[in-house]
Amino acid sequence: MAKEVIWTPRALSSFDQVLNYLEEEWTEKEVSNFIELTGRIVKYISQNPKMFRKTNKNDVYEALVTPHNLLIYKVYPAKIYLVTFWDTRRNPKKKRFS
Repeated sequence: MAKEVIWTPRALSSFDQVLNYLEEEWTEKEVSNFIELTGRIVKYISQNPKMFRKTNKNDVYEALVTPHNLLIYKVYPAKIYLVTFWDTRRNPKKKRFS
């Protein structure tokens, strides 16, 4: 059974930042592809939350959406919270899940 997925304000903000970057630097096709791919990844997460790579934090996982964007999420018994989109080119030591 699929779990409910909740977008946190931080996840929405970071998603919008990625979209803004794509709109400025790429074409409408790349924006559309990113939105579609993100939707597919969120559906996979909802259906099988532990299919992606586990982090060193309890119940926190990361799904590679594109080579430069990770979707970080936390799994709870009844729901899944999308935490943030992370640019993989950034320093991994700055990655925070709270």
